[in-house]
Amino acid sequence: MSETECWLSIIGIGEDRREALPPASLAALAHADHVFGAPRHLALADLDEDPRAQVWPVPFSVKPVLALRGKRVAVLASGDPFWFGAGASLAVHLSPSEWRAFPAPSTFSLAAARLGWRIEETACLGLHAAPFERLVPVMAQGARAICLLRDGAAADALADWLTAQGFGDSTCHVLEALGGLDERIRTRRADAAPLDDVRAPVAMAVAFAGNAGLPRASGLPDTLFTHDGQITKRPVRALTLSALAPRAGEVLWDLGAGSGSIAIEWCLAGGRAIAVERHPERVETIRANAARFGLSHKIEVIAADTAQLPDLPSPALPSPDAVFIGGGANEALIARLWAMLPAGTRIVVNAVTLETEAVLIAAHARHGGDLLRIDLAHARPLGRMQGWEPVRPVVQWSVTR
Repeated sequence: MSETECWLSIIGIGEDRREALPPASLAALAHADHVFGAPRHLALADLDEDPRAQVWPVPFSVKPVLALRGKRVAVLASGDPFWFGAGASLAVHLSPSEWRAFPAPSTFSLAAARLGWRIEETACLGLHAAPFERLVPVMAQGARAICLLRDGAAADALADWLTAQGFGDSTCHVLEALGGLDERIRTRRADAAPLDDVRAPVAMAVAFAGNAGLPRASGLPDTLFTHDGQITKRPVRALTLSALAPRAGEVLWDLGAGSGSIAIEWCLAGGRAIAVERHPERVETIRANAARFGLSHKIEVIAADTAQLPDLPSPALPSPDAVFIGGGANEALIARLWAMLPAGTRIVVNAVTLETEAVLIAAHARHGGDLLRIDLAHARPLGRMQGWEPVRPVVQWSVTR
């Protein structure tokens, strides 16, 4: 068989076992000389004693499958292999002609069907290999989520975590072995007594209640971030993000990231970020803030001075769609960025010192764009009354390369 021919079958199987597989899936299994799967999947397909069966390595790797390229291979996965399954992990290494998929109903589909939820209005997350904090961006009063969990103990752990986040009033549906003979669905409040006998495979469907959740507008409260004072304050952050204009899937370079607040709000809007910070203690602060918002997988933190960044194109650094300089801007850095960034990159620089302001005025004269001076004041006690207390003004230069 040629390596460019269809040699790999990616087959979804549910708790209803081999008997529920459609004829096409059964034919693909019968045709295979090698069958990969987790022990549970192989048992569901009655292949745990079959000489063709091979268990996935731990830690998980697709290399054993790819090593058999061109031979007749089948892979078993839970439900839909392309929804938190092995399908995409394999397909990224192959041409479309090399594989075929035979999906079964996903856990998300089965859960929505049991509960009567609109799946298009429900967040679906794989928390079996990810921290509970991944829920932070989607938690809100009235929102819903279906979460895949690692094991039975994780159901009570997630309920405890929700309670600690102020969502103890949430309704939690614990869904075990959906679609199989051992299917069981139980409902509890997040802050209720634990269910000690939960068994895998398990998911939890959550109807959130008790806390308002994160605002969706730019400019989150400063109190949500750990910082040492080096943070783009809320009103300026909102204006900065408006100028950066984040879009889903785009990459931001946050240079002189401080607390990482700009990178975090960029990622909450659907993007990815590279946060560069030279102070070691702030590097750890950025990582802690990213973890708190469930964004560690979207924010790469680089401990370096901005002058140490490699020139583009670089295999170590993805090309950005936007660049923000919140600290350390100087004429040399702007000139270097202008020379190496691709056309269309959005650049936003904030200045609080006269020296940096002069750099931005010169850059504006050279490259165009917009200059904005941000003057803010807060009401503060003044004797028995109140008066306006000005904050340090910020000059912002924004331009498209």
